[in-house]
Amino acid sequence: MKPFFRELFEYSHHFNIKLAKAILENRDKVSERSVKLFSHVLNAHRIWNNRIDPGKVNTFGVWDIHTPDVFEGIEQENYDHTLSILDRFDLGPVIEYKTTRGDLFRNSIRDILFHVVNHSTHHRAQIASDFRQSGIEPLVTDYVFYKR
Repeated sequence: MKPFFRELFEYSHHFNIKLAKAILENRDKVSERSVKLFSHVLNAHRIWNNRIDPGKVNTFGVWDIHTPDVFEGIEQENYDHTLSILDRFDLGPVIEYKTTRGDLFRNSIRDILFHVVNHSTHHRAQIASDFRQSGIEPLVTDYVFYKR
């Protein structure tokens, strides 16, 4: 299962880097909503990584806004941390964590990692819609296209 998760995160990282570059290259046309959503993707990934493996890198608030010039660096740190998690942790154990609201939950590392990929895919689709409305050609980020 770990090799499959590594592939999923390679896919997600590949398109997050492309999206970070596209936002930076089109920063005059990109909506504030797209910047906010992509910042959220990066923030959530960081938060979930730190719930699994606390203390590796500084965390962000869920809706903190970043400037497009730092998107690639944050994405690379998140990706590297996730690869480290995949190398060092079993996927089955259940961890306990508090949400940003303070609610206590428990999920397996496997479920959390799948959530990170799925969450990123969801918001990349929203950004694609925003791109089209802003006159920017959206990236094709489907997994099957990546695998071709």
